[in-house]
Order: sequence, then C-alpha cells, then structure tokens
Amino acid sequence: MLQASLADGTAQRRSVFELFARRLPDGRRYGVVAGVNRLLDALDGFRFDEQAIAFLADRGVVDHTTRDWLAAYRFSGDIAGYADGEIFFPGSPVLVVESTFAEAVLLETVFLSILNHDSAVASAASRMTWWAGGRPCIEMGSRRTHEEAAVASALAAYIAGFATTSNLEAARRYGIPSAGTSAHSFTLLHDTEREAFTSQVDALGKGTTLLVDTYDVAEAVRTAIELTGPELGAVRLDSGDLPSLAGQVREQLDSLGATRTRIIVTSDLDEFQIAALAPAPVDGYGVGTSLVTGSGYPTCGFVYKLVAREDATGAMVPVAKKSVDKISIGGRKWALRRRNPAGVAEAELVGVGSLPEDDGDDRELLRPLVKSGEIIGRTTPAESQTHHLKVRDELPRYASQLSRGEPALPTQYVGDYTSTNPFTPTARRTGSTS
Repeated sequence: MLQASLADGTAQRRSVFELFARRLPDGRRYGVVAGVNRLLDALDGFRFDEQAIAFLADRGVVDHTTRDWLAAYRFSGDIAGYADGEIFFPGSPVLVVESTFAEAVLLETVFLSILNHDSAVASAASRMTWWAGGRPCIEMGSRRTHEEAAVASALAAYIAGFATTSNLEAARRYGIPSAGTSAHSFTLLHDTEREAFTSQVDALGKGTTLLVDTYDVAEAVRTAIELTGPELGAVRLDSGDLPSLAGQVREQLDSLGATRTRIIVTSDLDEFQIAALAPAPVDGYGVGTSLVTGSGYPTCGFVYKLVAREDATGAMVPVAKKSVDKISIGGRKWALRRRNPAGVAEAELVGVGSLPEDDGDDRELLRPLVKSGEIIGRTTPAESQTHHLKVRDELPRYASQLSRGEPALPTQYVGDYTSTNPFTPTARRTGSTS
C-alpha cells in the first residue's frame, strides 16, 4: 500500500484512522483500555534502521523510492485516544490517528498488536478485581505466556486493579509493586515440611507466606504456627475445594491465636471462581493462566480503519467500508461518556464530525497523546490504575454481572452520518441517533 500510494501521489493525502472494536467478547458488559503508554513508547522508537532497510532491499520487498522514504520515516501527525484504564464499548473511538496516509498506515500492526493484547488482559483483570471486592489480587501468569507478553500482562493487570505482580521485570520496568510465594518444589526439596518452613522463615522472616497444601493441610498449618506463632504473614492454598478449605484453615488459625495470618488462594482462578469465593474467609487471590489469556478472550477484536481522507480538491471526506458484518461509520469521531446528575454513566456518546454537546454531567473521553509528532500524553501505571477504578465506579452496578448480556452502556451516534449504527442493539437504544 505504501509503495503504490507513493507512486500514484496519494501517500501524502491527509487521513484519519480510528481504532475501535465492533463488538465486545461474548458475555462481557464492558472493556478496559490498556497498552496506550506502551504504544507511545513503541511509536517513539518506530524507525527503519540500516539493517531493516538492507533486509527490505535484499528481499525486494519494496522499491528504491520506498526504501528511501522508510529510511527517513518519522511520525509527524496527531493522535488522540482513550487513556490507559478507560472503559470502552462497541464503536468507541479508542484511538484516532491523523496524519498522511503513508505515515499512519504503517502503524496499524504495532498499534493493534499492543492494544488488542493489553486491553484483553485488562478487561479480564477488571472483572476479577471487581469481584474480589477489595481483597488484593496478585498477578502470577508469567509461566503461561510469552516472556515479553508476561511483562505487558503484569502492567495491564495492575492498571485494572491488581495490587502486585510476581514478575520482577515488570516491577523493574514499570515500578509495579511485586510479591510472590514459594512453590511446592521448595517443600519437596527438604526431608520434612517442618525443615522447609523453618528454612523459609529463617531466610525471609515470620511475615512470609507458607504454602500449606503439599501434604496434609491441617498438619502444615499447625507446624507453621508452632514455628512462627501468631506473627505468620499468610498461608497459601493451591488445591482442593477452596471455599470449604479456606473456612477450615481460618477456623484453625484463629484457634491457634493466628487471627492476623492471612489466607491466599491460587489454583487456576478466574473471575467466576473469585466471585464464588466471595463468602469465604479469603484475604487475597493469585491469578495466572486465565488472566494472561484474557479469561478466554485473548484479543479485544480491535480494528484500525480509515474513516476520513483528503480528496483531490483538498477537502476532507468521510469514508467507510460496507462489507457484510463489517460495516463501519465514516468521519472523524469524538466521544463523551454521558452521565446522569448522580454521576452514573448512561451512554457512550460518539460525535461524527464534531464533539457531542455536553449536557453538564458528561465526561470527554479522547485525550491528546501526540501533537505534531511529539508525544505528550504519557501517564504512570499508578495514575492509570487510579483512573480505571474511578471510571469503573461510574458504571451502573449491572456492569459487573458475569452472565451473558448486552454492553452495560449503549453506543449512540450524533452528527452527519448515513450508515446504520452497527454497534448498538436496537433493544438498548435510547435517545436520538440522528
């Protein structure tokens, strides 16, 4: 596409690309944006160096003119987008890229790969932390995904409310709090469970977390408290009937005077199991496989589409594909979260061609991220987590439901467009979509 547009003169046409999801994964009521800061880092280093140019030349991938253009590539346009931690719905203009066609079209794969992965993890993580009800969640999924995806997953989970990660590279790179526990192999290494516990406590102190289900749980708990007294930080349960077992362990700990010793549960947890554990005396959750794989949906289904471009006269015109099941709406978008006077979100209001009118309680969603090629929109992981927890509280309570259903908010369009709204089920439309 780049080579052909350079040859025919359309490469420099002003263009607007938008990144959005046509639908949410089945059963989800909302999605969570994550990966924006990683995307900005990737854009900052998006270059075609000598090695890359040599590869393209050797393979004959592009012609000489295109190679020279790539060698000088620098993104010089504007990007606006939803912040890390923001909630999104079908049709939400999560990212708006305004530049020349040539500059913007090259970014499709890197932008989609980052946001599809990180937002899938964050969307799953948000459901988990919501149902955890204030009990901390520990990200423990590094052994279940690619090594770099593990680092990105830890960041995405933290944005969506996870308290800590066991991935120390994520802690080093992004400043995320870290935490972890010992594995069964450490207990099995020693001749007795008592020797293993003694070794761990001697090395790490009484505030450590002891894994108590390698052999007999009740005996392990008894041994742990004999060694530490009531000062033991926590015990971890990694197997069995967790709700029942947690109740038994809590009762035993209390009877031994260890009323402050916490109970951490692991064992292939997901949001459904966390919800089922809500009545149990559990103090924290360690989540791995389900988290880093998006709890069954490892991608958000984001697409990156041209929605407006300059015509031969220099005017900007909306464009949209009309393929069956893949209809989109042309024109540059702006977005507001429509809220009632109590601050509860009611709709995703998307303006085509201009910003929708704020009725006084609404919140603008698109933030400037890049201006004339300069990155201006970075946030810290802590800021992103704070933002997510705040905007999640705006959602109506039924947004937390794990049963199948429609998005928690309808997407309503305002402005000059002719395509049928493909993102909002007719049964949930409210207000005008003129």
